[in-house]
Amino acid sequence: MENVPNSEFVDELPSQLESLRKRVLELETENAKFSALLSNCRCRKMEESSSAHDLDSGHLVKVTENLKLDGNDVMTVNPSKQILPGSSTKTLHHFPKRYVALKVMYFGQRFYGFASEAQMDPTIESEIFKALHKTRLVSGDKKEFQYSRCGRTDKGVSSVGQVISLFLRTNCKETAVSNGYSGEHFAKELCEEIDYVKMLNRVLPEDIRIIGWSPAPTDFSARFSCLSRQYKYFFWRENLNITAMEIAGKKFIGEHDFRNFCKMDAANVHNYKRHITSFEILPCDERFLGDQLWVVQIKGSAFLWHQIRCMVAVLFFIGQGLESPNVIDVLVDIERTPRKPQYKMAPEIPLVLQSCEFEGLKFSCSSEARQALQAHLEKECRSYKLHAAIFHEALQCLCIKTDESWPNRITKKKESSHIPLMLRATEPSYEERCTKLTTGSGRRKGNYGAPHA
Repeated sequence: MENVPNSEFVDELPSQLESLRKRVLELETENAKFSALLSNCRCRKMEESSSAHDLDSGHLVKVTENLKLDGNDVMTVNPSKQILPGSSTKTLHHFPKRYVALKVMYFGQRFYGFASEAQMDPTIESEIFKALHKTRLVSGDKKEFQYSRCGRTDKGVSSVGQVISLFLRTNCKETAVSNGYSGEHFAKELCEEIDYVKMLNRVLPEDIRIIGWSPAPTDFSARFSCLSRQYKYFFWRENLNITAMEIAGKKFIGEHDFRNFCKMDAANVHNYKRHITSFEILPCDERFLGDQLWVVQIKGSAFLWHQIRCMVAVLFFIGQGLESPNVIDVLVDIERTPRKPQYKMAPEIPLVLQSCEFEGLKFSCSSEARQALQAHLEKECRSYKLHAAIFHEALQCLCIKTDESWPNRITKKKESSHIPLMLRATEPSYEERCTKLTTGSGRRKGNYGAPHA
């Protein structure tokens, strides 16, 4: 009697499996109809719902393929076809793609720089790729979608005009083939194309935003197609001599060897000549406690590692009256100064990559995405204004009269005396670094720390 329930269950298995096979056939028929509709449809909503249907029906197909009946009509599972969680039969390779340039803004204070190669998280790049995969705009790795970036900003540095380029999923099949970016077709495409700005900004962190996109030719590179890059460095004037800083800054204009104004990477960089096209120091509208915010604005074809922060550091020495503007001429003269004097770079937080210039690109975004972006930035500005108000309130509290009976133990911090740049210890020259790399020796060859006369 104990075997009766098992016998009945085995007897019912063939009919249950037959019913399941019929249902799968029905789903495959429906799937074929949806695929036919999808191939002729450019509507994103239809595309996303069809993708979800493909996933469900495809999952059922895999389940029934794994269900086997052995000779005794007992159901078994095929171990060679185990179903992985989250697996999908529909991949992004089935969708048309187009090459796109994205303009990115970010507030870099909490990030370990832009690039993600350093294995430090979070980075701006890693957050962007999370958003791209989450919105299913890309699949695979960077090599597959021909990714490039214009600038590789360091830890703490911000940007309002960074540009990246890569292949993204598109609704426009014709543009995916031609990848043209002429203005006559762009307006029409905006009505049909995926709203990249809106879609990505919905899933990006609060301190990263896409502010525009543009079609780009397939031979475009965000790095090598860039005509110029412009940086801004904000600072409080305090007692700085702006005139002296402007005189010194003009000496940067033109092509010079900037190895004494960067962090040298002799293993990968062998040409340290860069062309600066413009230099300005301008006042800003922001004021605080009688001081005014100013900005150094530098434009050039390309820049070396930490170049802007090194240039600004030397300008601050000049503004403080600790160095002469002529020290710029000495530092860009490599025959006279082959080794960089040791000095601390300017802080990273005030530095902003303001813009990257390209020929032919026209960045745009939908009116809905623009309104959302404006509302978000206004909200962030209000938030930081509130933070500033709280700190200002704390400053007001310090103005309260203190108890005169309390002993005055305030001592002045001893200011370190300034050592002229040309009398400081120096770093190894480029040639000495190359020799060290070639020999593989960890010991220094000579006295690199000897001061210049």
